[in-house]
Amino acid sequence: MKIIIDTKENVAKRAAQRYVELLANKPDAVLGGATGSTPVDLYKELVRLNKAGEISFKDAKSFNLDEYVGLEGTHDQSYRYFMNDNLFNHIDIKMENTHVPSGIDIECPEKYDEEIKAAGGVDMQLLGIGVDGHIGFNEPGTPWDSLTHIVELEQNTREVNSRFFSSIDEVPTHAVTMGIKTIMNARSIILMATGSSKAEIVKAFIEGPITTEVPASILQLHPFTEVYLDYDAAALLSK
Repeated sequence: MKIIIDTKENVAKRAAQRYVELLANKPDAVLGGATGSTPVDLYKELVRLNKAGEISFKDAKSFNLDEYVGLEGTHDQSYRYFMNDNLFNHIDIKMENTHVPSGIDIECPEKYDEEIKAAGGVDMQLLGIGVDGHIGFNEPGTPWDSLTHIVELEQNTREVNSRFFSSIDEVPTHAVTMGIKTIMNARSIILMATGSSKAEIVKAFIEGPITTEVPASILQLHPFTEVYLDYDAAALLSK
């Protein structure tokens, strides 16, 4: 596991360079996307680089981590809407090459893994991390061998995400998410965390034991994981 610590602005720029390198060497790479506030600066930098002609997504494919159950892709709080609004609509990726789990057609969520496999597997998966250590929507206790599945969201997760809705009552109670095994199957992983609210869980998943109670701790076993932290998020690390 490689740890990169810098300012919030610079970690986004440094993470973006990994995309430049990957797509220069493999223009048809398969990218794993993530949502939430943490990757917004990264996506802004990727848009800037694309408009400057320094990176192209025209042959790339993408598969996002998760989606709320019950929200259409047109809903302004759906993760499909988020990805379109923050990235896809502003770069040269083909929209048909972008994939977000359906929050409506949820009878066979494991088909998502089949689609990823058919595309050649994820080359680089982007992750954020919840204050309880969840990656995607894999809450504490999720089995290591889980594939894409439906999960009931913890109350704490819903409370954190309620800032994007009018009230917590509007936050969906379930989500469809890549499983931990799905994530670990990616050839490389980037995890980004910023802010002092993430300091304790950053220390736990990097320096603590590998346990299903801290889902992100499994990343200690991945052969190529890079963790991008700002100084606040890294404040409690002892190494």
